[in-house]
Amino acid sequence: MWVLCAVVAGGSVTAAAARLGYTPSAVSQQVAALERQTGTALLERVGRGVRPTAAGRLLAEHAVLIGRQIAEAETALADLCAGRTGRLVVRYAPGSGAGLVAPAVALLRAGHPDVRIDLGPADDDSALADVARGLVDLAVVTRLPGPPDGVPDGVRLEHLMDDAYRAVLPAGHPLAARRVVDLDELAREPWISSGEPGAAVVAGPEIVVTGEDQAAVQSLVAAGLGIALVPQLGLGTRHPGVVVRRVRNPGPVRPVHAALRTAPGGHPAVLFLLDALRDAVPRGTDRRTPRRPVEAPRTDGPRVPRPAPAG
Repeated sequence: MWVLCAVVAGGSVTAAAARLGYTPSAVSQQVAALERQTGTALLERVGRGVRPTAAGRLLAEHAVLIGRQIAEAETALADLCAGRTGRLVVRYAPGSGAGLVAPAVALLRAGHPDVRIDLGPADDDSALADVARGLVDLAVVTRLPGPPDGVPDGVRLEHLMDDAYRAVLPAGHPLAARRVVDLDELAREPWISSGEPGAAVVAGPEIVVTGEDQAAVQSLVAAGLGIALVPQLGLGTRHPGVVVRRVRNPGPVRPVHAALRTAPGGHPAVLFLLDALRDAVPRGTDRRTPRRPVEAPRTDGPRVPRPAPAG
């Protein structure tokens, strides 16, 4: 059809041949082949030139439209492949949104404003499953499933940071004046849980109430109902009635990973978001981000670092 368009635009087979770099015979053969396919005459002779028949004019007009659509599709595809457009589906574990995911997405949007972000919270199990099925492009997970399930096939993990737990105490608590608290000093305290496994490292904690989120946990602590262990990423907004203290002996952490598909063909902006997540890790946090994808830790609780050897 492009040859027909050239003939119609040039008004002759010779002009079309010169424009396309073909011989006049090659142009005539292609027009004749197109007439056989359509079953109708597309050109008629007028003096030394030709003009399109009604069918030829109709086909040439559609060819022009198709050419424009192909050019638009090529431009759109180039933008998508460069990560400039498209839709990115991102899920994140509760407690990681404000401190890590939000600033990372802001960095991504600053450099790729035309990429649409479908952002929302999800528990680790469903987020990993959706990544494996190709329904989610990237997920930030904090509690990985243990054996026998492990990480689904087709999913790789990139370590982002180790999110340290902090003790949240009522402002009037006897240990509130300390900068660092030993966990065994808190073992007999009433505990408030947000579903995080941090309290599991304390021997026999008494869970008196479970808060629906980190803000609710802080409010319950401020009311004097108990104390809590909250990951640092979940402490973006501090309640005025609580104090937050570092813990040691042991100092529990939860590893934070980005989960991506191992199969090729994902949205190119995923890699930009991964870099943005690394850049958004709060200062002073133990990143220890490896260059290669890490294997999934076989635990569903926080990881307690081993003490440094003496001497």
